[in-house]
Amino acid sequence: MNNTTKTETPAADSRIDAGWVLTVDEHNTVLENHSIISAGDTIVECLPHAVADQHYPELPIIDRRTSIVMPGLINAHTHLGMHYLKGLADDKPLMEWLENYIWPIEGKLLSNEFVAAGTRHGLAESIAGGVTCVNDMYFFPDTVAKTCIDCGIRAVVGAPIMQLATPWASSLDEYFDRAISIHDTFRDHPTISTAFAPHAPYTVPTSALEKIATLSAELEALVHMHVHETETEVLDYIKAEGVRPIARLFEIGLINPYMIAVHLTQLTNDEINLLAENGASAIHCPESNLKLASGFCPAASLAAGGVNTALGTDGAASNNDLDMFGEMKTAALLAKAVSGDASALPAIDAIRMVTINGAKALGLNELTGSLEAGKQLDMICIEPDISMQPMYDVASHVVYCANRERVTDVWVAGNALLTKKRFTQIDANEISQTAKQWQQKISATT
Repeated sequence: MNNTTKTETPAADSRIDAGWVLTVDEHNTVLENHSIISAGDTIVECLPHAVADQHYPELPIIDRRTSIVMPGLINAHTHLGMHYLKGLADDKPLMEWLENYIWPIEGKLLSNEFVAAGTRHGLAESIAGGVTCVNDMYFFPDTVAKTCIDCGIRAVVGAPIMQLATPWASSLDEYFDRAISIHDTFRDHPTISTAFAPHAPYTVPTSALEKIATLSAELEALVHMHVHETETEVLDYIKAEGVRPIARLFEIGLINPYMIAVHLTQLTNDEINLLAENGASAIHCPESNLKLASGFCPAASLAAGGVNTALGTDGAASNNDLDMFGEMKTAALLAKAVSGDASALPAIDAIRMVTINGAKALGLNELTGSLEAGKQLDMICIEPDISMQPMYDVASHVVYCANRERVTDVWVAGNALLTKKRFTQIDANEISQTAKQWQQKISATT
């Protein structure tokens, strides 16, 4: 990416000067005192400040020379529309949490308005914390997509499919009709793509999973699914079906590069090999799994086994935040504790999990996930404070010292969504007022 000699200066319209550039390229290159040059939504090149002065003397400079610049963070699994359910049913096991609290509350409240408001609030929290791309799975995905467009963020929007009737769809046929419609509506959108989002093997019949496999292959569409989230789920599935869920998904043809398998706290070595050999991606949600006592995803073993592994927060109702810096640090520490190996999941690998690995899982790695010429300008600035000094290793400090409060600037496709910690497309006061209104409504129904 560093190009200090050239005969022709590419066209450009933006220059951002950084103290450090974490490129997250193939070699994990870190550049000091470099400028990111872009044209529109695309990165042109990265040059030392002095060389940029020579080659682009007329470009106005956005001065972030004391900051760390890196690719925007990718939240590879979340449920944005659940934002206003955070804190409602804490300290409960997963199935009790779902069946006795979350699903009944959703049955009363779930609507287009509820999802739009929760999604907007979740996106505000995400953008303020350096997230530039989300992989969402929730009802009313058309509303989720439109809200993401309005807020300027990149997104993969999952169309849910499950046996349970909801205000979004009353039958499997209706779920499929709506999912295909969502795919067709956004198939050519520059910042929105879609996925089939069957909830889990235990909530979607085999016949429907077979149909999803066929449609995914025909449309080259992603499949975003909770898989092996808890031991109880796996044991119950074996009792009912005679096989482990991943084995059934493999039989159907769903373990392939389109599969985004979330949680994976219960895995054998053979299953890790199966995921790797067939190109599926794993999404680790460490803090949600810890909070719900769901188990430990063997993230270090997945990565060592060749499985593309990314990170997600899950929904705010089971986390209770959308903090990808927190997930990075927790994932790195948890991997060491679970494996008994202090070298497991080093800092730079944790960074790759929230950037380029997430992009690869979502089929977006040609567009985003690293700061390289030709990719979209999806980028954030981190302003170090005294807790990040001295700084011997930038990647280590981003994972172990930084937090989302240090994010000052966010760009998606070249558009500034956060500038010096101020939103450019979101009204924070309006979101706070809306949250209070929904809190009153929700409290009245519980």
